[in-house]
This record gives sequence, structure tokens and C-alpha cells, in this order.
Amino acid sequence: MTDVKQDAATRSGSAASGDPFHPKKRLTSGGLVALIFKVVLLGIIDAVTIFAVYILIGTGDWIACAILILVVLGVNYIYLRPGLLPGKYLAPGLTFLAVFQVFVIIYTGFIAFTNAGDAHNSTKQDAIEQIIRTSQDRVPDSPEYTVQVLKQGDQFGLLVAEPGGELSFGTNEQPLEDVNGAPGGWNELNLNQIIRFQDEVLALNVQVSDDINDGTLRTSDGQKAYVYVSSLEYDEAADTFTNTDTGAVYVDDGEGNFRADDGTTLTPGWRVVIGWDNFAYAFTNDQIRDPLLRVTIWTFVFAIGSTFLCFALGLFLAIVLNHPTLRGKKYYRILIILPYAFPAYLTGLVWAGMLNQQFGFINEVLLGGADIPWLADPWLARISVLLVNMWLGYGYMFLVCTGALQSLPEDIVEAGKMDGAGAWRIFRSVKLPLLFVAVAPLLIATFAYNFNNFGVIYMLTKGSPRFTDTTLDIGATDIMITMVYKVAFGSGGGRDLGLASALSILIFIIVTVVAIVSFRQTKALEDLN
Repeated sequence: MTDVKQDAATRSGSAASGDPFHPKKRLTSGGLVALIFKVVLLGIIDAVTIFAVYILIGTGDWIACAILILVVLGVNYIYLRPGLLPGKYLAPGLTFLAVFQVFVIIYTGFIAFTNAGDAHNSTKQDAIEQIIRTSQDRVPDSPEYTVQVLKQGDQFGLLVAEPGGELSFGTNEQPLEDVNGAPGGWNELNLNQIIRFQDEVLALNVQVSDDINDGTLRTSDGQKAYVYVSSLEYDEAADTFTNTDTGAVYVDDGEGNFRADDGTTLTPGWRVVIGWDNFAYAFTNDQIRDPLLRVTIWTFVFAIGSTFLCFALGLFLAIVLNHPTLRGKKYYRILIILPYAFPAYLTGLVWAGMLNQQFGFINEVLLGGADIPWLADPWLARISVLLVNMWLGYGYMFLVCTGALQSLPEDIVEAGKMDGAGAWRIFRSVKLPLLFVAVAPLLIATFAYNFNNFGVIYMLTKGSPRFTDTTLDIGATDIMITMVYKVAFGSGGGRDLGLASALSILIFIIVTVVAIVSFRQTKALEDLN
């Protein structure tokens, strides 16, 4: 009976110890400080959330608003309710995983099904306003307006004195409105400040009314402004543009453009969902289909070749330096891991200089002034990329293989020797299979890393030498990720974020399939467990 009472008292004490608000819980100074810190931190998060919700409601983004509210309510519940200790540790990691991984994948997938790019990067309303503003000319008989340039934070506006004496104020986003003076919080720029912010002042384009067809005010000196009117008139009811000079009519073609009967379009367009068109374009357009096929093949060759070469050299050096009679092992090991310790971007630039055809160290010094086009010939450039990547990665494999070799049970090796197996037989039949148990998952991860090894390619060759049968900036040493970068942000045909996102999805699918198949074939995970 006494034991039962003691157990009940113990459980009661344990419950009290896990609840900071329990009446039997006496807060120590450390517990009180932690509680105050938690409440203050949650208060800051809630305050920022309220502000973000206010902004999202103003923009009409109700889905993001609802998700944000649910997430923050969940965080408050986890950290304020006692007894959810695992959730307190998992919540930050899951939050960052959702923001920086899951959201990125979902958003990339969404962009892959749109026409997002240089000419289609915003909403339809923004495109309409931009079309009108970029096609404006000064009205010949425009009255002269006296203006003052005002600034608030990063925003600029015009305080306009109209010919009748009335004052009005407007910005690039806000049409002119009648005021009695400068709005609160806005400061007038003096001449020196106008010169300093000359680009921003010249970019001021203030609508004279709510109807953008009525024109905008522009100033070139920060003192006088004139009315500018577009030669393209927008009809909101018909959703068309009409060129007042030529009479051409531009209608919404359903693909994010205003298009005339002769096929000409107005720029910019706007972002719309186009379905599978980006994926179809990648496999049907001659300018990208053939280069994409070659780049994909080379990407597999590069990833497999780099992984094999790094592993082979790292394993060889690990075996050599793991010999029990070798002296000075630690000094050799330090020298071997030095290439792995240096930043890959810096190493790539150094090797690019050493492999230069005219004045590189390898041609001029090591080969006595030879003229070998290491980075200009397609096949030599590919070999150079493989060797440089091996130089960068063998140190990692050396460390991994050294640890794996030292963890191998000696009795199995001794049993092989007792059975008369030689050194090569022991390595091939005993050590290597056991090594693969520990190394196989790392080899798969290394393959996935090399499949997307942007740094070494871009720093060493930037994908050169360039293919001659395409207008796109794609070359013999480009892998899929560098090709995606060039499509998204590179030169040539401008930025095509939709196509780049579609190619990114293909990379994701390829790497995922290869990883799943590799794990199933090696059964490495089951062996590790």
C-alpha cells in the first residue's frame, strides 16, 4: 500500500515538473528566464505574423494568408502547451524544410507550367500599365506644370502646382490627387539630391487621373513637368489596345500577349498557365532538343566518371596510407586532403588559368611551351573537367575510405589469409564488398552531387566550347544544371524562367529515379540497418 502511494506521489511530482504553470511547480531563476524568453519570442513572431497577414489581405492573397495563420497557430500551440517536447525540437526543422525545400519544389513546378520570363514576368494589369508608359510621347501643346520632387524612404513622388493654382500629389503607383501641401513624412529634394537621384526622378511617371489613357506627368529637371500620352489606347470594356497612329488593334491572345492580326505583339506580356508547352518545347524545338540530348548524355558521363575517378583514387591512396609500416602517415594525409579543403570556386579559377592554351602553367612550364587547347577543344575540355573534378573530390573519398578500412574486422582478413588468399583476392572478395556496405550510400549521394555540380563547370569552362548548331549559349562541357542556369538567367534569347523550371523538374526526376534504383540494387540501406 505504501508503494502505491509513493508511485502516485512520484507521478504527481513528474507531472508537476513537466508543467511550468502547474501550481506545485516552483520556477527557478533559470526556468523563469527561459519562460520569459519563450513568451517574448512567440510575441515577436505573432506580431510579425499580424503585420504579414495585413499585407497579404491587402494584396488579396488569401491562400498564403490562411497557411501563415495555421502555421503560426500551430507553433504557438506546440510551444505553449506542456508535454510536447518532441514537437518543440521538430517544429523549427520542419518549418525550414517546408520553406526552403517543399515550397521551392512546389513553386518551381508551378513556374514550369507557365510562360514566365523576361517578356512575361508580372500580372496583366502591370503589363497594361507598362505598355502604355513605354509608348508615351510628350503632348505638343502640353501646359507646363511646376513640380517639386518629394521622397519618403525608397519612394519618390511629385507635388504638382497646376496652372490654376491647385496642388496635387502623386507617385508611380498613385495617380494625382488634390492636396493642401506636401503629405506628411515626405521630404522635398534639393538640387544636389535631384542630381544624385537622377535616374529615379527621370523614372517618375505619375498618372494625371485614374484613367491611364489620359496620360502621365514626367519631369526631366525636377522643376517642370509636362503631359505624356501613349499612342496605344486601352479599351477596358473590350480588353484591347488600339494604335491611334496606325489603327492596328491588339487583342488578348490567351497566351499572355496582346496580339494584332499580323502576328505582332506588344511587350511586355504577362504570366499565364500554358500547361505542358515548356516540356513539349524542350523536346520538339531543334534549337534546344539536340543540345539538350547531348548535354544530358554528358551529364551522366560526367557524374558517373567523376564519382568513379574520385572513389578509385581515394580508395587507392587510403589503402597505401593505411599500411601499418608506413611512417609519417599524418603528414601525407594532410597533403592529400588539402585540395578538398580549398574552396571549389577558387580552385576552378586557378585550374582555368593553369590550363590556358597561350600562357597556362601546364603548357608553358610543364610541357615546354606546348600549344594544347585544353579548354578549347570539346573532348579535351571534357577530360580536363573530369580531371579537375577528380582533384577536388578525391580527398573526400580518401577520408571516407580510410575510415571504412580502419573499421573492417581483422578476423575476416586473417581468415582469408589462412585460406590461402592473396592480397588481391582478399581485397576483391573481402575488403571491397565490406567497403561497399558503408560507402555505397555515399557514392549515390556523390553521384547526385556531381549531377548538379554547377561550380566546377561554371568556374572552369562556363560550358565552353560552344555548340555551333544552336543559337543558345550551350557548350560541350555544359551539364544540365548549367544549361538551366543559362536558360533562366543567361545570354542569348533572354531569360525563360518557365522553360528553366521545366528542365529543373526533369533533373529532379532523373536524380530521384537513379537514387531509388541504386539503393534498391545495392540494398545498402538494409545492410546498414
